Amino acid sequence: MDKQQLQHEDLNYLVVGLGLTGFSVASYLLRHGYHCKVQDNRDVPPYLQQLKSRFPEAEIKRQVLDAELVEWADALVVSPGLSIHQSQIRQAAEMGKSIIGDIELFAQAAEKPVVAITGSNGKSTVTRLLGNMIECDGKRVGVGGNIGTPALDLLQTSVDWYVLELSSYQLETTHSLKPVVATVLNVSEDHLDRYQSYTDYIQAKLKIYQGAMDCVTNSDDETTRHGDGDISFSLNPAVNADFGLVHDDGIWLAHRTDTWLNVNELKISGRHNWANCLAAMALAHQAGISKPAIIEAMKLFSGIPHRAQWVAEVDGVEWINDSKATNVGAAKASIEGRDRPVILIAGGQSKNADMSALYAVLKQRVKLVLLMGVDADLIERAWSGATRIERVDSMKCAVARAYGQAERGDCVLLAPACASFDMYEKFEARGDDFMRQVRGLLSV
Repeated sequence: MDKQQLQHEDLNYLVVGLGLTGFSVASYLLRHGYHCKVQDNRDVPPYLQQLKSRFPEAEIKRQVLDAELVEWADALVVSPGLSIHQSQIRQAAEMGKSIIGDIELFAQAAEKPVVAITGSNGKSTVTRLLGNMIECDGKRVGVGGNIGTPALDLLQTSVDWYVLELSSYQLETTHSLKPVVATVLNVSEDHLDRYQSYTDYIQAKLKIYQGAMDCVTNSDDETTRHGDGDISFSLNPAVNADFGLVHDDGIWLAHRTDTWLNVNELKISGRHNWANCLAAMALAHQAGISKPAIIEAMKLFSGIPHRAQWVAEVDGVEWINDSKATNVGAAKASIEGRDRPVILIAGGQSKNADMSALYAVLKQRVKLVLLMGVDADLIERAWSGATRIERVDSMKCAVARAYGQAERGDCVLLAPACASFDMYEKFEARGDDFMRQVRGLLSV
């Protein structure tokens, strides 16, 4: 358990938003006796009852973020789901108020070493895998942040290491984090409904390197570069990366010329998952984790639900749930990770992304696209001519049509390249629906 002491304990903290992160922040501040108010203008904030039950003294303002509240506060702790560019928060910053997030509070309180991970795709897989590597080495680890447990909740348990997955939104409001090692795994167009430009999105991601002792970068993605001292990983054997692939009677995950593990011994498949393993190897190595522990963890790791998750194989047709492929880059990696012809189920909210970036891989790898969701018209125009496209109005229809069209040796892949909120509460619900329809249809 860490020191639980913030740098500025006498400040008035205004928690903006009472979702999961806001609840975690408010609970942390109230538990340690800090001056705190909570603001959320929704009729019924998601964690209202939980906060009132746990902390009856909590001062909760169910109103708009007005001048009086802002005037009271010294610091606004903004939930990552809220844009710091909205007018009220921007005005608060202009008044000299600190605009921070839960990771900034965590950074001020945590005393154990931190590994920080971001990227457009693969960050949850790398975060979980690295956590397993540290555990295999006999150390206690707290894994969370943008995945699973909120960062401040991790402070309640005694650990040796923290492994944090961080989103661009969380990094925007973080200033004091000093990770032992940090990485930007990759960057592709995402969240352009939230950022003014792709460059702004990239800069938010690269902020993770500030204060880091070591930086792990992807030699296959120039946007992730930090400096000459980077520790690198690459899928390209021709690149002189620190961690990469060696072709020698099979394909090996290697540290320079030292082969560590044949990819056939992995439970997770696809080149994108080889890249995830190489990134985790690099991070673990820099954190001082032993080679045997790293290898053992990779052998045992079976992946994360909704991330290239194997669902079934019936009559020679493989069904894969990659509902977490919520952007173009993730969908591209998912398609390229299959070694079979693909029937792709896609669509949803495009988030203003350039969907034409998938045109080439659709033409090369995909025999049929089953397209649904609110932005289907826009997406169909971007993909027209790449491959055969059919429109469906539900996951049930998509799965049934895929079943009717699939041939032995095909892969039916849910990799939407879009957010799910037009049809589902979250991407997990979309993936669950896909698996339910597949298992119901195939009786598996």
